[in-house]
Amino acid sequence: MPLRETLFSLLQYPLPHHALSRLMHHLTRCENRAWKDAFIRRIIQLYRVDMAEALQPDPAAYPSFNAFFTRALKPDARPLCPDPDAVLCPADGAISQIGDIEAGSIFQAKGKSYTATELLGGDPARAAAFQNGKFATVYLSPRDYHRLHMPLAGTLREMVHVPGRLFSVNNATARQVPNLFARNERVAAIFETEAGPMALVLVGAIFVASIETVWQGVVTPPAGTTVRTWDYRDTPVRLERGQEMGRFNMGSTIIVLFGENAVDWEALAHGDKVKMGGILGRRPPVAVASP
Repeated sequence: MPLRETLFSLLQYPLPHHALSRLMHHLTRCENRAWKDAFIRRIIQLYRVDMAEALQPDPAAYPSFNAFFTRALKPDARPLCPDPDAVLCPADGAISQIGDIEAGSIFQAKGKSYTATELLGGDPARAAAFQNGKFATVYLSPRDYHRLHMPLAGTLREMVHVPGRLFSVNNATARQVPNLFARNERVAAIFETEAGPMALVLVGAIFVASIETVWQGVVTPPAGTTVRTWDYRDTPVRLERGQEMGRFNMGSTIIVLFGENAVDWEALAHGDKVKMGGILGRRPPVAVASP
C-alpha cells in the first residue's frame, strides 16, 4: 500500500492540474442529454448516491452534471442539532483530521503538518487569531452533498483566495504530499462569531472545477497567480447558523478553524463519517462571576 500511495502521489506532480480542471469545468456543464445522463448515472452507481434525499430525485431532470453534483436536498434531509451551544458540521463527508492547533501548526497526516499562516495566505496577523486554537478537516467524497453550511452564525470579515496546485486531497495523497492543504488552491472566509473568529477554508483539488460562495458567486476560476483579498467590514455579510455559505463544483475538503478556548470538539477521529448539521463540537460554558 505505501508503494502504491507513493507512486499515486508522485504521478500527480507533473500533471497539468489547472488544465485538467478547466476541461472538467466544461464537461460538467455540458447539457448534451446523452452525455450528462450517462455521466450522472455512472456516478450514482459507482458511489451509491442516495437520490431519495435530493429535492429533485430524478437524475434525468438535471440540466448538467454540475447541477446534479451541487444538488439541493429535501428540507428535512439534514436537521440541525438543536443544542444552541453546538458547533455544526459544515459538510457531509469524513473526518480527515481534528484536534488542536499547536504552536501554529495543523496536523495533516503522520509526520506531516502545515501552518495556519501558510493555509490562510501567508499573513501572520490573519493567522494569529487561531494561535493555539482548534481545527477540523472534513473530506467530501463524490457521493456526498456538496453544499457547505455555517457551523455557527457569523458576520463575514474577510475572504482570501490563495492560488496553488490541485493535488488530490484523499487520504493517500494527504499521507504523501507535504503541506498538501497549504499547497493547493483555496478560498478562506473569516467570520466573527459568538465563539470569536472562525475560518472556513475551502480547499480545491484535481478536477474541482470551481469554488463559489453565496455572497461572491464563483471565486475560482480564474486561478490567477497572486493572493486576492476581499474586505467586508464596511459591507457586512451576515449568515445564520446552518445557512449555506458556499459549494464545491466537484468534491474536495473544508477546514474549520477556531481560536483558543473557543470550542471543544466531540470525540471524533480520522475516518469518522459526518453529516452537515450534525454536531462537530460545542462552545464551552461561560463562567458566571460570583456576586
